Amino acid sequence: MAFPERRLRRLRRTPALRRLVAETRLGVDDLVAPLFVREGISEPQPIASLPGVVQHTRESLRKEVAELADLGVPGVILFGVPATKDEEGSGAWAPDAIVQLALADLRAEVGDALVLIADLCVDEYTTHGHCGVLTEAGEVDNDATLQIYARAALAQAEAGADIVAPSGMMDGQVAAIRAALDGAQRESTAILAYAAKYASALYGPFRDAVDVQIAGGGDRRGYQQDPANARESLAEVRADIAEGADLVMVKPALAYLDVIAATRAEVDVPVAAYHVSGEYSMIKAAAERGWIDGPAVALEHLTAVKRAGADIILTYFAKELAPVIGR
Repeated sequence: MAFPERRLRRLRRTPALRRLVAETRLGVDDLVAPLFVREGISEPQPIASLPGVVQHTRESLRKEVAELADLGVPGVILFGVPATKDEEGSGAWAPDAIVQLALADLRAEVGDALVLIADLCVDEYTTHGHCGVLTEAGEVDNDATLQIYARAALAQAEAGADIVAPSGMMDGQVAAIRAALDGAQRESTAILAYAAKYASALYGPFRDAVDVQIAGGGDRRGYQQDPANARESLAEVRADIAEGADLVMVKPALAYLDVIAATRAEVDVPVAAYHVSGEYSMIKAAAERGWIDGPAVALEHLTAVKRAGADIILTYFAKELAPVIGR
């Protein structure tokens, strides 16, 4: 008896056949490595909730980025951990703040061989842990925060960032940053907008990595997106592109594959997705207990994100998987 589906199984028979007909190809060129650099430490500091990830010194960061470049990883995104914080998050824009110094180090180290992306927010730098400055009532002041984002974007661009990545989900943030960059003759600096960033429960390990606690046990649901909503994300994406975003991001990744797919179908600019700390740490924790094959699950997750439509994947697995998936 002939089975029409037998034709499909014939093409699964060997690894070479499966490679030949693969619909989705995940490669090292798709990956961006998130990295943390901490002020005032002399040795890299392990992050307990992110196994295998550390807070770098400036020197260890240089070595890490050189290794990533040798592996073919095309980009990194930097997050700073300052020695001191204040109400406004001045470490986000100070010329001698840790991310600006690290960007200059890396530009000298790798030149244009690797794309340098700077996360642009103030939560790591504020005493209250919110993504903007606060009013006297303790609410985020959207418009005052835009002025700070503009200053941070200029500092990052001047330090060597190819791309600035506003992650605070403030209304009008892309327009304010684009105007500031263009006004300072920094037209070549691109903007990667965290356009569909959800108020997710998957960010816990990241907050450990950057030593952020939201004051008073608060949260960011007033300005990040509601996980129940998908159509709303497309409105945010359209707004950011209209304001001048060169790339847009969906965050988290695996839990929002539908949003990635809808965004890819909607826009023509590159779409990034952030495979976030919680998504990474769940794989690592289960693998440590012998419950899953960690690298295989990581590869499956990232392939799913690529299959959904992401052009770029920010992932803590970048260094680990780069030799596996190849150039």
